Amino acid sequence: MRIVVLDGATVNPGDNPWDPLARLGELTVHDRTSPGQIVERARGAEVLLTNKTPLARQTFAELGGLRFVSVLATGYDQVDVVAARDRGVLVANVPEYGTDSVAQHVFALLLELCHQVGLHHASVLAGEWSAAPDFCYWKRPLVELAGLTMGIVGYGRTGRRVGEIARAFGMQLIAARRESSGAPEKGEGKDDPPVRRGTMTELFSQADVVSLHCPLGPDTLRFVNRDLLGRMKPSALLINTARGALVDEQALAEALRSKRIAGAGVDVVSHEPIDPANPLLTAPGCIITPHMAWGSLAARRRLLATTAANIEAFVAGRPINLVT
Repeated sequence: MRIVVLDGATVNPGDNPWDPLARLGELTVHDRTSPGQIVERARGAEVLLTNKTPLARQTFAELGGLRFVSVLATGYDQVDVVAARDRGVLVANVPEYGTDSVAQHVFALLLELCHQVGLHHASVLAGEWSAAPDFCYWKRPLVELAGLTMGIVGYGRTGRRVGEIARAFGMQLIAARRESSGAPEKGEGKDDPPVRRGTMTELFSQADVVSLHCPLGPDTLRFVNRDLLGRMKPSALLINTARGALVDEQALAEALRSKRIAGAGVDVVSHEPIDPANPLLTAPGCIITPHMAWGSLAARRRLLATTAANIEAFVAGRPINLVT
């Protein structure tokens, strides 16, 4: 069985060997694959792995021997799953590997917004503390999280974990799902800790911190728009570690410039790597990290282990983690 990885550089930059996959067949790993190289590199593969390399309808049409795609991530919006289904190709993802890492990063962004640790460290190194007339100072107002309300959009696995951490900080929770379906989200069950449910309008109006954890799809594309941002408290903060295109970035930049909201922390943007013209780069009060929330070694090891399990289950005729 021939297995081809189209873009493995971020999953294994040198510290996360491909051994779990190499044991399953003839493995070829490409660090990166341009759109024009996809068909050539994937031809003859029965199993194809992609992280962010897009697999479009025409690609599936040209890969007659392809039987299985396993996405090296939870989100699978880069794969035309309808085209895959039409060609009889199964598509799986890794639904849970970075939950703890992503939730931790949410609070890394949030705490930086609340305390500006980097700014104050730089000021100490610049000699401002040595020259200060008092034993302490702060260059920005400090925000205490206890008693504030965390609004979680998408109360699945990661959203729930964020909620657990928020409760540990003494925060109240309000949750909403963006999807029109009434079905429970993945990871949501009867054993959930109590959480107040609200409409999207109520969540954005009442929350002191809004954290996004819903998938990207037609009904979530840029749903965080001028209207919802305009309903937020002037003191509120927005955190996005899900998908950049959930947010109208121009509207968010305008909200930050006009002080309509107090700040934002984003690990994802609409086009990655980030476009030098992205308005968030010059928006005051916006912290941007380079889509790194998922990237701890522990999370990437779980990612490879689950991907190997996906392939083994497919070969055994009992596929798991299917999205098609």
